[in-house]
Amino acid sequence: MAHPDFSHRRNFPGTHGNPFDLVLRLARRIQRLPIPVFAAGLLALAVVPTFGRWLLTLGLWAFYLADWALIAALPRAGRSYGPAKPPTLVLAALRMPFALLPWPWAVAAQLAGTALVVYGFWVEPHRVQLTRQALHSPKLDPVAPPLRLLHLGDLHVERITDRERQVLRLARETRPDVIVFSGDFLNLSNVHDPEAWAAAREILRQLAAPLGVFVVSGSPAVDEPEILPQLLEGLPLRWLRDEIVTLTPQGQRLELIGLSCSHKPFIDAPRLRTILDHSPEAFRLLLYHSPDLAPDAADLGIDLQLSGHTHGGQVRLPVVGALYAGSLYGKRFEAGRKQVDRMTLYVTRGIGMEGEGAPRLRFLCPPEVILWEIGG
Repeated sequence: MAHPDFSHRRNFPGTHGNPFDLVLRLARRIQRLPIPVFAAGLLALAVVPTFGRWLLTLGLWAFYLADWALIAALPRAGRSYGPAKPPTLVLAALRMPFALLPWPWAVAAQLAGTALVVYGFWVEPHRVQLTRQALHSPKLDPVAPPLRLLHLGDLHVERITDRERQVLRLARETRPDVIVFSGDFLNLSNVHDPEAWAAAREILRQLAAPLGVFVVSGSPAVDEPEILPQLLEGLPLRWLRDEIVTLTPQGQRLELIGLSCSHKPFIDAPRLRTILDHSPEAFRLLLYHSPDLAPDAADLGIDLQLSGHTHGGQVRLPVVGALYAGSLYGKRFEAGRKQVDRMTLYVTRGIGMEGEGAPRLRFLCPPEVILWEIGG
């Protein structure tokens, strides 16, 4: 696969100052608007497509306010936590064109919109799916039992909700030999929140597997370097920082490589090359937060790369897929299993959601954990 030169690029996914980060800064300003001012702003938006038809204006405004109430109720219900005004404003903009439809169709469209809000914000983010994957390699003994590996990604913990309890239940019921986590422990809204720290530590403390639990750091903007050592201190897991761990299940030999993510392939690829210079020829599994290192990893002989970061886009449409994927390669590595030359790449849809002004919804993109069976 071709290697674009990203060394002259100024902004990178998962770092401060990128376009997505700028959008989040704007969302913070919107969230600070006083309630009466924001409500008046929603009324003004309702006037635009219904000007002169005041009954329709008030009806559209009522739908806007209902969206606001539904999102604002999420923290009180213990579903998710974060600002309500920025996503309400986005939903209001999306509703506006449908208000131009003839009377009965306009009402039907707005009611359908409310149903989608309920599903996307309240239901799908808590429908954790177990994805099963298998990989066979000539580097492994075909007679030995396959390694059962559970891949988790993008917890983005706010509090312990039903979603996190489902993840812990699946981690117990699937009985993996080893558990790996590909980064982003905390929600962006809760990076400095002691309650979120305590919740994240409690979740990680309950993860257990015979061959161990291994984690890598995620985006620097989420897993801040000065916070992560404190967050992980004393937990029954191993934080891999540019190092290799040899796993020997049933006499097999697998090299688990954990690499810290800067989101800059031209920086991280040389570090990976340095690590592999000292590694024997074995089945090589790379745990790295972003999929953007995949072309380099494939060139360096990695057999399987497990990543996350994109959340699968969180919002997906039939045929189109993700509306946005936080990757240097756009939608190419948005989610799921990909073949990059001779290497297999899997990009998990993740478990949690970004935080701050980013949408706290999932649509056709439920959270997932992946159980791998890796053998000869």
